[in-house]
Amino acid sequence: MKASKFMKNKRAVIALSFISLFAFTVLNLSIGAVNVNFKDIIQIILERLGVIPFQNSISESTKYIILDVRLPRIIASYFVGGTLAISGVAYQGLLKNPMADPYILGISSGAAFGATISIVFFGGIKILGIASINLTAFIGAVLVVFIVYNIARIGNDVPITTLLLSGIAMSQFLAALMAVMMLMYGESLHIIIHWTMGSLSGKGWDKVFSLIPYSLAGLAVLLYLSRDMDLMLLGDENANNLGVNSERVKKTILFTTSIITGAAVAISGIIGFVGLIVPHAVRIFTGPRHKVLLPVSFNAGGILLMFCDTLARSVITQEIPVGIVTAILGGPFFLFLLYKKKREVL
Repeated sequence: MKASKFMKNKRAVIALSFISLFAFTVLNLSIGAVNVNFKDIIQIILERLGVIPFQNSISESTKYIILDVRLPRIIASYFVGGTLAISGVAYQGLLKNPMADPYILGISSGAAFGATISIVFFGGIKILGIASINLTAFIGAVLVVFIVYNIARIGNDVPITTLLLSGIAMSQFLAALMAVMMLMYGESLHIIIHWTMGSLSGKGWDKVFSLIPYSLAGLAVLLYLSRDMDLMLLGDENANNLGVNSERVKKTILFTTSIITGAAVAISGIIGFVGLIVPHAVRIFTGPRHKVLLPVSFNAGGILLMFCDTLARSVITQEIPVGIVTAILGGPFFLFLLYKKKREVL
């Protein structure tokens, strides 16, 4: 389907997106150690919303499982996936590199290092009411991008090549520090490894409400910049000639994506490939216009991670970290991209 055809069938595609979202939400709510049928799920939700009167036909434990265990996890997976997807869109456009993803500038390494510090030295305690792992992971992610940006900056310009090399160097450096800490504090090794694999298990409403403002604000900012991002695909010089302040747009995109990606990673751990494969898949249908690409990618990324999370907790008895599932699905797709785009990369 070409982009023009997508625009002609925009209403149908939007309707299909919402139907898919509803279907995966119900599927996620119904599957688990305790299976709940569709009728009971709808009744529980309508009761909570006050649409229908309270009834005693469903046990309190089932209501708790649906409303306080599964539903917040589903919403968290949707917003984490959507956030990673739009960050991937922004980075691929900014760097003009189809292989770029939200972690390319070292965000994942910064978050992992911050989480490792919390696990080793704070033991997961709460700081100002926030779990120390989430807080230090967020700080680490944002701080790394700040350092990488300032290393790469030359005056008011930020050369893309230098930015990428700085991100790679910082990632390797932090990975080495993490390895040293894991060797020194072996008793925390399994916790660190599990966090870096990515998981949405046990995410409650507090995590959901802490992420949603970042996700929606980030999407709004990127949509506001969508026209400038389209013009920058022509090259910075051409964009400047058309009235775009390229350097200011770059800074805004880097700041926005680092904040929202840091917020997502702080909650879920490192979940790879969502920010890589979703923009590519969506771009095939929508074309490169960011005004359309961003919201569709957000929805597709959310649905993809919801699907992967369903697989993670239902394929075998023991739950699999969702980052492993996305890697299994995304790895072959990434190799396919390398094969198709190798001439551009070289």
